[in-house]
Amino acid sequence: MGFDTSGLLPLSDALQGMLEQLACCCDTEQLPLPDALGRVLACDIASPLAVPPFDNSAMDGYAVRLADLASGTQLIMAGKAFAGQPYQGEWPAGHCVRIMTGAPVPPGTDAVVMQEETQADGDRITFLAQPEPGQNIRRTGSDIGKGACVLPAGTRLTPREMPLLASLGVATVAVRRPLKVAIFSTGDELKPVGTPLAHGDIYDSNRYGVRAMLARMGCNCLDLGIIPDDPAQLRAAFIRADEEADVLITTGGVSVGEADFTKQLLDELGEIGFWKLAIKPGKPFAFGRLPRAWFFGLPGNPVSAMVTFDQLVQPALAKLAGQRFERPLQLQAIAAEPLKKSPGRLDFQRGILSQGPNGIEVRSTGSQDSAVFSSLSQANCYIVLERERGRVAVGETVTVEPFGGLLL
Repeated sequence: MGFDTSGLLPLSDALQGMLEQLACCCDTEQLPLPDALGRVLACDIASPLAVPPFDNSAMDGYAVRLADLASGTQLIMAGKAFAGQPYQGEWPAGHCVRIMTGAPVPPGTDAVVMQEETQADGDRITFLAQPEPGQNIRRTGSDIGKGACVLPAGTRLTPREMPLLASLGVATVAVRRPLKVAIFSTGDELKPVGTPLAHGDIYDSNRYGVRAMLARMGCNCLDLGIIPDDPAQLRAAFIRADEEADVLITTGGVSVGEADFTKQLLDELGEIGFWKLAIKPGKPFAFGRLPRAWFFGLPGNPVSAMVTFDQLVQPALAKLAGQRFERPLQLQAIAAEPLKKSPGRLDFQRGILSQGPNGIEVRSTGSQDSAVFSSLSQANCYIVLERERGRVAVGETVTVEPFGGLLL
């Protein structure tokens, strides 16, 4: 697929190699704002108005002119201003205006004095503090200027963005259609959940993890189930996925020693690279192109499948969907217990991050075997141990990556 795959391929090289070949493949559609939650913006959104649209009070209190307070501390209340009901009467010298939070300040207002800094005796208001010019006034456009870009293209709309767009009066938005992803698991030993297991059988678990992560990404999923190690059935599944989806993700069938016809079939239908990644868990991985769809082949071991999806497939799918993607936050933590590690591969151990007496600390969830899924279900972070690093002693500093949206 255009770059060297000999030996063990570093994670960063694999990710860069994939992303260089991918581009957004999702068309644009217009949706009413309430229906756009979870969708990816297809273009920048510029504010059609200034926010706030008028000078308004940040406090319940009194609008004043500094000149009126220059000769005394007591003013007469001329009237009241409420949110949605501006004061429109006369404002004689020596007077103030009672004003509520959010109400437009009357023309000529220099400051708003909060009511806690005043004493009222009927309409006579005594001011206990001298205000600064502009105090407690929200100026027009101080939050968002008219025409300013409030959300760039590629933003996935969450509950944080929806009220922002509503506050600007945005009724419809241009968004990308959801990415359609076909998935299936391979292996004669796999059985559906809810059915009895014969000796040598295991339940198909990977598909549930992949499908859940696709849902978190807003993808539409075409679930083709379990495909046995049969060339004819595999061929039919690959062809259907290629015809109906943008992406195909499989689990199993990509490591050394597995059925050769899987690789032969993929080579026949498209251009696929079978890699050995310098990461743990997740060494076997496949990436390439079918006639119409992109292909990602995940390892069969459950933790390996989840880690490679999280670290490699997630950013690739984001690019195909037109979504801006930022690498997960990484922090430094203190190892609260010894960690086993052999140099040679970047290791994503599963850990529990917590606040200890000497700062942020992390400990292992136990067995780091790639077939032990409980190590991931109990964790809240990866302990990211560098490729060249060996064993970690108690008290050493390690890099941790708290789980993000896919795994929480």
